Parts: sequence; structure tokens; C-alpha cells
Amino acid sequence: MKRMKALHIRPVTQSYHVCGQLKPTDMAEVAKAGYAAVICMRPDGEGWGQPKFDTIAAAAKSSNIAVHYLPVSPGSMPMEQASRLNALLKDTSGPILAFCASGARATGLYQMAQQLGL
Repeated sequence: MKRMKALHIRPVTQSYHVCGQLKPTDMAEVAKAGYAAVICMRPDGEGWGQPKFDTIAAAAKSSNIAVHYLPVSPGSMPMEQASRLNALLKDTSGPILAFCASGARATGLYQMAQQLGL
């Protein structure tokens, strides 16, 4: 993966990385870094100044990146979302960048998805 300047991206595996909040303006750089898909795990309206998912999705699509919305509220890890992530991981060809406020939920949900037999 190509290194991105402004974002603190952490690899969980070779093909699954996590970071904090992405902005629509980050999508071109995410595409240039070689990511095939972005997964937003932040519910809309969670934080001040947070862009809505629809805005991020439009920017991702215009940068030719698949985008998915798996909102996870702080302090909860719904099994349904872990199951959805499991399916996305199996169906996505190429590296994935998942984000929430800090990357912690994106990491935790990945660990739950692993328990489902990834």
C-alpha cells in the first residue's frame, strides 16, 4: 500500500486497514493509495463536523472506490454488522480501508467477523 500523508492508517492485516474519520476530500488519495473499498462504521450525526455518509459515498464513487456503510455505535458491537463485514471481506477483491472515529470500532468489528469463520 502506498503511504498517505495526512491520515494515520493502521494495518490490521495485509488487506484490511483502519483509520479515524475520513473526509470526502480524502477519497482521491485513498484511491491513489490502492484501496479497493472503504467501509464507514460511524453512524451519521455521531460527532460535530462529521461529514454525512452520503457525501463520503459520492466522493468515493467518483474516485472509483467501492463504499459500504456499516454503522456501529460506540460501546456496541452488533453481531449483524460483524456478519455483514464478514461477507464484505469475502466479496471484496483488494485492500479495504475501514474507518470510525479512531479506528477502534473498525478493528473490533473485524475481530468479531473473524470469529464468524472468515
